[in-house]
Amino acid sequence: MKKFVAIVTISIAAVAAVALFSKTPPSTPKINKSDYRVTIDEQPKKEYGIAIDSFNIETFTVKRNQTLGVIMHSHGVSGQLINQLPSKTKDIFNIRSVRAGNKYKIFSSPDTTNKTEYLVYEHSQVDYVVFHFGDSLSVSLGQRDITPVTRISEAEISSSLWEAMNNHNLNPVLALDLSDIFAWAVDFFGLYNGDKFKAVYDELYVGDEPIGVGTIHAAWFEHRGHKYYAFRYMQDSVWSYWDEQGNSLRKAFLKAPLRFSRISSGFSYNRMHPILKINRPHTGVDYAAPEGTPVVALGDGVVIAKGYNNAAGNFVRIKHNSVYTTGYNHFSRFGKGIAQGVRVQQGQIIGYVGKTGLATGPHLDMRFWKNGKAIDPLKVEAPPVEPIKDELKNNYAKTIAPLRVKLDSISLKPVFPSHSAYSSF
Repeated sequence: MKKFVAIVTISIAAVAAVALFSKTPPSTPKINKSDYRVTIDEQPKKEYGIAIDSFNIETFTVKRNQTLGVIMHSHGVSGQLINQLPSKTKDIFNIRSVRAGNKYKIFSSPDTTNKTEYLVYEHSQVDYVVFHFGDSLSVSLGQRDITPVTRISEAEISSSLWEAMNNHNLNPVLALDLSDIFAWAVDFFGLYNGDKFKAVYDELYVGDEPIGVGTIHAAWFEHRGHKYYAFRYMQDSVWSYWDEQGNSLRKAFLKAPLRFSRISSGFSYNRMHPILKINRPHTGVDYAAPEGTPVVALGDGVVIAKGYNNAAGNFVRIKHNSVYTTGYNHFSRFGKGIAQGVRVQQGQIIGYVGKTGLATGPHLDMRFWKNGKAIDPLKVEAPPVEPIKDELKNNYAKTIAPLRVKLDSISLKPVFPSHSAYSSF
């Protein structure tokens, strides 16, 4: 009996063991990828910081004599909100600066009420003002993102720098910037056919629209057969332009005190005076220019005289150092803050072209004295300011090397026939 029980027990255990080890493990459920969805939070598209999908948007142009109040009223903004304009815009935006021809956009609710929620006024290509009409009026300023794109441009001059810019589809502001950089060396009132320039600079874009010229990193100008380089580099926390040897392009004096003009009379010890009709010395240079043209100081200095007399009209005299003094005559009015004893900086506006005193028409009569003796302003050779410091020269050389390669690698192809005739800025 005991033997039988043992046999049965062993058999049951064996069957259980077989059942245990032969049992199919539970199947792993298949993953259906379609059951899983990756959720990506799509950011709403915005303009001026406003989600444009939430509104109807219309673009308008400010008409002549339209004010912000009139514009808002025409788009259904309540008088209560319009009356808040003076207080809400104070210290933020001058509502009187709204100009005819500028654009503005209306963001209105997409429902049947078509309620105006936002008005965005484009003050410039970059700056804009957002007016939000909620329980009360709120006003904020904004700027569009500006993207700099580096360009390399070149041109040969036929008749003027302006025409060269136009014929090569270049921004005319580039002409002004180049004239500032090379003001010490290049006489932009006496350019010659065959003068050339090359520039590595940033053109600024808002979206796909070019809006102006940014930083000029390097440039090269050939004037009357002489070549001048300019490289932008920081020294003593100040950005400036230097030549290939590290000498500053900023001289003690600019070549001319105003941008848009022509020389109508030169330096002479025996000139027929156009009003007095007698021969007398004219120890200066006359620049004919439209009345109101800004006139700048040729160099840093102190105003030692400001006033009026019958011959010079409104005049300013500046002492630059112990050697040089300059004078400016026939102003229609003086620059802001110009007074005797005031220190001025090179390029600062000191007055505006006029015809006060003995003058037949609007022009600037500029005088130059060296050690108290009148000299021809067009023949002044001014010393340069401090060059690149010795401890920075190696870094400067490494910095400008790739820029110079870019300038020298540009293959300038003549566009205009060569002539020797005199041309102007």
